[in-house]
Amino acid sequence: MTRTVIRGGLLVTAAEETHADVLIEDGRIAALAAHGSGFAQTWTADRTFDATGKYVIPGGVDAHTHMELPFGGTFASDTFETGTRAAAWGGTTTIVDFAVQTKGHSLREGLDAWYAKADANCAIDYGFHMILSDVHEGTLKEMDLLVAEGVTSFKLFMAYPGVFYSDDGQILRAMQRSSANGGLIMMHAENGIAIDVLVEQALEEGRTDPRYHGEVRKVLLEAEATHRAIQLARVAGAPLYVVHVSAEEAVAELAHARDRGLNVFGETCPQYLFLSTDNLAEPDFEGAKYVCSTPLRPREHQAALWRGLRTNDLQVVSTDHCPFCFTGQKELGRGDFSKIPNGLPGVENRMDLLHQAVVDGHISRRRWIEIACAAPARMFGLYPRKGTIAPGADADVVIYDPHTEQVVSAETHHMNVDYSAYEGKRVTGRVETVLSRGEPVITAGEFTGRAGHGLYVPRGTCQYLI
Repeated sequence: MTRTVIRGGLLVTAAEETHADVLIEDGRIAALAAHGSGFAQTWTADRTFDATGKYVIPGGVDAHTHMELPFGGTFASDTFETGTRAAAWGGTTTIVDFAVQTKGHSLREGLDAWYAKADANCAIDYGFHMILSDVHEGTLKEMDLLVAEGVTSFKLFMAYPGVFYSDDGQILRAMQRSSANGGLIMMHAENGIAIDVLVEQALEEGRTDPRYHGEVRKVLLEAEATHRAIQLARVAGAPLYVVHVSAEEAVAELAHARDRGLNVFGETCPQYLFLSTDNLAEPDFEGAKYVCSTPLRPREHQAALWRGLRTNDLQVVSTDHCPFCFTGQKELGRGDFSKIPNGLPGVENRMDLLHQAVVDGHISRRRWIEIACAAPARMFGLYPRKGTIAPGADADVVIYDPHTEQVVSAETHHMNVDYSAYEGKRVTGRVETVLSRGEPVITAGEFTGRAGHGLYVPRGTCQYLI
């Protein structure tokens, strides 16, 4: 039996802050005890970490990543090996990635393809959501089988006609099925049919630069789609989780639904909290680095997102990590913004950026852990195995130095992408040591993990229902 003790730190979970030592046995949290207590002093260990002056927090749960995703004639540049290693560097110990159903093929084929991509390659634990791109009677029946297998959430798109798009009838059918089988529908809420009209008009008028990506994907078309998704979920009697919420008007739709007592939830991402259309407008095609969907919004929307996180109208911050290199990939859209691959790198930056939000007074320390660890674990059926530090939980633990300053840069990050969306940003706080199921994967600022350590984690159903 391997025993590890972490002594001297401030233990921060979503529920409490306490000065406690942590005992780990065989990959799980065995006990917590107050510093210096007689109980803690009796602990012997194979490994001891001194966390004096540091935080001891649960490993992050990033519930929205896209490793190796095919998109726009290319692939996301992070593999499951490079992406999960970068996640570990940033204090994230579990990801939930998206397996993709290809039109004309079964959910099973798509899921098996993603199992194969990830198997024996991940440095941290992982699960899968399922993207539905071809809703019919056969795939509806498959949803029941996947829920039983631990794939309990299904993403649908109101955007990307001809690729992932589902119409309202297909969405309603999928929601009705999830209402019966306990699955959770995740929605990319943008009116893709209307957006395509605006894209065509912009290109015809010679508006081809990256900033027009944001201008055609109107705030009102995100808000309208969010409203429509909520009403369809009400008709189906199903819970709904809206991904990558970026706009004040969309937050208002979620808040209104939640005020009515509906099981409607929202996620936002660091890019919407820290970046804006100013980045999309950077000259010399540099704005292409910031093309993602939903798009970056004018800076004034950030206040509504922070407020939504404080009031719990937004419950989760995930990254939507989907990196494409500027050279050779983002450049596919020179002269036509609609051909720029959509996605940003960020799986390594999320925990640090959200700690900066604590430093800046946007959120509390416990809320940091709630939105980055506990809430995503509860939302997607992983709690209390993941997302907290408590006896019986997996020993996914981060020793976090809240005082060290760092500068975010592509020169020092570990994601397999040639730029940083947050290049030059100064943040206070840094991951020092990361344990995944009790095994050190980052030790005093060095990678000590390995590909294949990470295990597939079947998930239960949503634990966040009202």
